[in-house]
Amino acid sequence: MSEKTTNPLIPIAIVVSLPVLVCVILLLTDQGIERSLFWAAVKIGILLTVIGGALSFVASRLAEKTGR
Repeated sequence: MSEKTTNPLIPIAIVVSLPVLVCVILLLTDQGIERSLFWAAVKIGILLTVIGGALSFVASRLAEKTGR
């Protein structure tokens, strides 16, 4: 029976996303926040998340290929 490895970023992403979502809701309801700067920060956050996920995927495939 082979062991199924899980991606460690999934539980970390869940824990990190909760306070981030609360901050996003607070920033969207605050009238003093410049909307263009807020959306630029959101785009950068999404980009970094995609890059992190891609690196994690490549690392897991590389580890699987080398048998670790």
